[in-house]
Amino acid sequence: MTADPNSVGASEQTIAAQIGAVLFRHRGWLPLLFLGIPLVMPGSTSPFRWQIGLTLIVIGEAIRLAGVAAAGTVTRRRSRNVQRLVTYGIFAWVRNPLYVGNFLIWMGFVTISGVLWFLPAAVLLFAVEYELIVRYEEGVLESIFGRDYLDYKHDTPRWIPRPPKTQTQVGEHYWSEAFKSEISTFLQYAVLLLAFWIKSRMMAGCVKGETVTSCAAWGSGGFSIKFSTQSVLEPKNLAFILSQKDPYMC
Repeated sequence: MTADPNSVGASEQTIAAQIGAVLFRHRGWLPLLFLGIPLVMPGSTSPFRWQIGLTLIVIGEAIRLAGVAAAGTVTRRRSRNVQRLVTYGIFAWVRNPLYVGNFLIWMGFVTISGVLWFLPAAVLLFAVEYELIVRYEEGVLESIFGRDYLDYKHDTPRWIPRPPKTQTQVGEHYWSEAFKSEISTFLQYAVLLLAFWIKSRMMAGCVKGETVTSCAAWGSGGFSIKFSTQSVLEPKNLAFILSQKDPYMC
């Protein structure tokens, strides 16, 4: 499919698309801002909520990986210079697999946090953000690929995956490149999971021993942490803390 990166269509120039262009350029770190709320607000977590959250994260990342493997690392670019229209693999099931995967991943983190009242707000925030970003992306693809993209758009759903109606194009998947490009994403997951684990430890109450005390006092506005005068970083104190059974983890 021939690409014309210099072409700019009317759908790319709408107000929604222009707002989406700004969000598109900053889409990598915007979700981290909203995760600050479930990180600092009090919530009630449990092993079951961790299981549900981790399941959503794994499913979401699998969808992301399938999208990156099909489209290549071009998915991480911030420019409108698109060389090819990918319509095979996961893209034959849904037009925006990376955003579908992202949505499931971040809903998984909110579920793990136990701040369930924030779930509807998170759904709304992501719906608005991704709707505007997709308006911009669809305008770009329509400008560049014309009728080829319009036909693909007509046959493939935007958000809810479904099996393709007709036999789809067969294309190559770059799994090795996909995994390499996702390393920074995996590190973000690890940091966030550690942060939510620490939060669950603090919400469990006070951990007391002969030589160390750590308490977390939670209120409607957030939390504060108090430590005893003896350093928690001393080896014997760390060993005591790690030996305590966490009621929120399996």
